[in-house]
Amino acid sequence: MPNEVRDNPALQRYELELEGGTSFVTYKRSPGVVSLLHAEVPAALEGHGYGSALVKGTLELVRAEGSKVIAYCPFIAAYIRRHPEYEEMVLR
Repeated sequence: MPNEVRDNPALQRYELELEGGTSFVTYKRSPGVVSLLHAEVPAALEGHGYGSALVKGTLELVRAEGSKVIAYCPFIAAYIRRHPEYEEMVLR
């Protein structure tokens, strides 16, 4: 399945368009690093795995560009802890 998460650099966020709203991760960039600030899923769509799909897609896009991440968002940090395949991307 292709990654449906898209980068929206104008708004500095990764987005996942869903029926019923847009889920997104806000970020700030510096050379080689993407700071993931906040993940948000519309309240009506919570509890269906869209947050995890959003974070996975975001991390895959960051990985593809060869950048590291700093996860300021607790949800994203917890996702990375549960999915050790992304640990090498975390800037320490």
